[in-house]
Amino acid sequence: MAISKRAGAVALGVVALALTVTGIAIAATDTNPGSVTRDSLALNGYPPKSAELAVTITTGQTYSVTSTVNVNFLTNSVDAQVQVPFAFSSINADLRLVNRHLYAGLANLHSIVGRSWVSTPMKIPSLYGVSLEMTKPDVSLISGYTRKTVTTTGTVTTYNFYRDNATVRAPAGLPFTLPTLARIDFSLSVGSQGELTGMGLTVTSKHSTASITVTVLSYNRSTDIVAPPAKEVLPVTKSILNRLFGSSSSIPSLIAPKNVAALGQIRLS
Repeated sequence: MAISKRAGAVALGVVALALTVTGIAIAATDTNPGSVTRDSLALNGYPPKSAELAVTITTGQTYSVTSTVNVNFLTNSVDAQVQVPFAFSSINADLRLVNRHLYAGLANLHSIVGRSWVSTPMKIPSLYGVSLEMTKPDVSLISGYTRKTVTTTGTVTTYNFYRDNATVRAPAGLPFTLPTLARIDFSLSVGSQGELTGMGLTVTSKHSTASITVTVLSYNRSTDIVAPPAKEVLPVTKSILNRLFGSSSSIPSLIAPKNVAALGQIRLS
């Protein structure tokens, strides 16, 4: 049974990764009394202008990338502060998707290539559709799982989906490799007005585990994302960028509709 392609459109963005959204829910302004826990992410039925996300990608104990991703839906731009594994430690990378270009910078990059930033062209559709999808995902359209549980803590409701012994067929281009026969755990969390607050996907086989989690830290905070000064940027090919930064260069583009929709092509049978 196939997970709906539309269901994959909310992931990650990030990350990833079997869900769909059907539009904007019209909600009243929060009228909870001051003594009652308030929903800090409430959108009151309006799509967010920006979002701050925490994204983590792991493959067992061998690979882990963490990132704080800021998205400006109005200017169609993304900024990701990424911790990239390197030898026995990690390095910090600044990745920006602005004006149809992906920019990547490191503190010591200038000593390697003579510039503080490298860039490569990257096409990206309008992110406005993603903001609509985050306003109120339709959980009823998620299919392909054998079990669902629902838990509520404060203002957050989490839907957990599970399927064992699933045959997984995923599209190329994901920032990690999925096993072919595995257990699938997918979770989706929403706030009091149905707005997306987090999601996660874990694929577990006998020999490997791969997961991606996305947590919404805030909506509608002021987010000004600009390209680095042109004199500090060295244009490079995408292959060179991947060699410098590895799959972490995929993080700021995970929430692009084209890439997120591809995650929805995962098949369970």
